[in-house]
Amino acid sequence: MTQYFRFARRLAGAIAVSLAFAFMSSAPCLAATKIQHLISPGGIEAWFVQDATVPLIAMEYAFGGGAAQDPPEKPGVANMVASLIDEGSGDLDSRSFHEHLDRRAIELSFSATRDYFRGSLRMLRDNKDEAFDLLRMALTSPHFDGTDVERIRSQIISGLHRDTTSPNALAGRKFLEMAYDGHPYGRQASGTLESVPNITVADMKDYVRRVIAKDTLKIAVVGDIDPATLGKLLDQTFGGLPAKASLVMIGDVEATQPPQRAFVPLDVPQTVITFGAPGVMRHDPQFMAAYVVNHILGGGGLSSRLYREVREKRGLAYSVYQSLIWMDHSGLVLGNTGTRADRAGETIDAIERETRRMAEEGPTQQELDEAKSFIKGSLLLQLDTSSKLAAALLQYQLDRLPIDYLEKRGAIVDAVTLEDAKKVARRLWGQGLLTVIVGRAPQAAAQPAAAPAPKAN
Repeated sequence: MTQYFRFARRLAGAIAVSLAFAFMSSAPCLAATKIQHLISPGGIEAWFVQDATVPLIAMEYAFGGGAAQDPPEKPGVANMVASLIDEGSGDLDSRSFHEHLDRRAIELSFSATRDYFRGSLRMLRDNKDEAFDLLRMALTSPHFDGTDVERIRSQIISGLHRDTTSPNALAGRKFLEMAYDGHPYGRQASGTLESVPNITVADMKDYVRRVIAKDTLKIAVVGDIDPATLGKLLDQTFGGLPAKASLVMIGDVEATQPPQRAFVPLDVPQTVITFGAPGVMRHDPQFMAAYVVNHILGGGGLSSRLYREVREKRGLAYSVYQSLIWMDHSGLVLGNTGTRADRAGETIDAIERETRRMAEEGPTQQELDEAKSFIKGSLLLQLDTSSKLAAALLQYQLDRLPIDYLEKRGAIVDAVTLEDAKKVARRLWGQGLLTVIVGRAPQAAAQPAAAPAPKAN
């Protein structure tokens, strides 16, 4: 019952602040957005947009490292730290810490991507002092109390058990293993059933010691706060962190060259197909051309070529999509669909045929023009709240883009020519695809399910 009331309090707080953001908060008009490069008195840097339209503040922050810094034999350490770092800190136990968050409708969260340990903080302006102080406590004095550790560990292990029967989870895991065999990107960020039970409090404290430091910290803030006050809060929150992280060097890597195909047997009615190829990194000169062409082939929702060929013309799948994925040390083109087990081969053939056609012919001028127009126009929808704008400004910093990138983005998109698009299409899909199929074996899929044996009387 205590857990129920705690959940109810947290839900009520989340609803309160979410409603406030939904009805009151929208990002400043992009045309008028002034992004400041703020440096606090103590030297903490942030990209900052001051917006007094509504009394709300959104902050996104990240430390370099992420799950790639997990010990090779213990994947999942970063994920456990992200799940536990706000479960009690300073002089507050887990329950007291979350009661403080709930009472003020403060939203605080952490996550571990492959390259970064990230966090998010949202609050009403009047609660900023307490919100920033709770974040400081989480970063500088997490408890990792034994009871909380085992509770979170059991939740993670339960999720990993569920993944063993999830076609999408199995396909994603196998794809990364195939694409990045022997590299940290090939390991499971959430850990494994073998590694998570062996992660110790010492492992998590060592991760915090090595990763949570000022020299890799990036911050973006949008909201109703003046620069002087924000600078003071940043110093109070992050100023006590170690000056330098102690990170293991991670090398750049290109995904395994296609074509390759792997099959994971799983007795489920619908076969999941994950497909992709080596992509481009964010600083690659061909990145924007790749972004536009991927939108045409598989990223444009109902308008993409793959959707038309796989869904509309052949009715093979309910949906099919493809995304451009970029990380600090590699890039991928990654797609996914699901289909009936007996139509998996036909679906793969349709995907391979369409990607091959794109590699050989490229897009048409009309497709290119429409894609560029959509990508430019959709930016307004992507950044329509303070939180989304803060997240975007953080990502631009992590991608090492200039502070005026928002102003330049439209011109960068416009600069993509038909020849650029054709050239990068050949680069991305000219060698074929890496493909993972999860489901019934083809011969089993073609057979009707066996009738159950009669029960003994």
